[in-house]
Amino acid sequence: MLKGFRDFLAQGNVMDLAVAVIIGAAFTQVVTALTDSVLMPLISALVGSPNFDDFAKVTLNGNEIAFGVLLTAMVNFLFVAAAVYFFIVTPMNKLIALRKREEEDAEETPEDIALLREIRDALTRNPRI
Repeated sequence: MLKGFRDFLAQGNVMDLAVAVIIGAAFTQVVTALTDSVLMPLISALVGSPNFDDFAKVTLNGNEIAFGVLLTAMVNFLFVAAAVYFFIVTPMNKLIALRKREEEDAEETPEDIALLREIRDALTRNPRI
């Protein structure tokens, strides 16, 4: 039973997940610093407040509904999503495409297949041949 558990922990999936969680925790600090130190001061300069918590409060039957808190959370979410997309997803997609292109270039094509591809490409460029 312990051997099965040890094998499960040693699988690549579990190790990849552990690394992802650790990297994610470290990246959280970067995104928080970007949001709190760069983007929110810019918003503060434009709007006059670093957050929207006091913006759009409504009192209904003695209960205060603070739409500004929701607005602040949504703006923070958009900043985090944009940071993740532009600093992680986009560069990773470019690296994956580059690696895929290099692998395709590295594959050796047999001479007869290469010749057939040249004929196909020539026919597509000029169908009258």
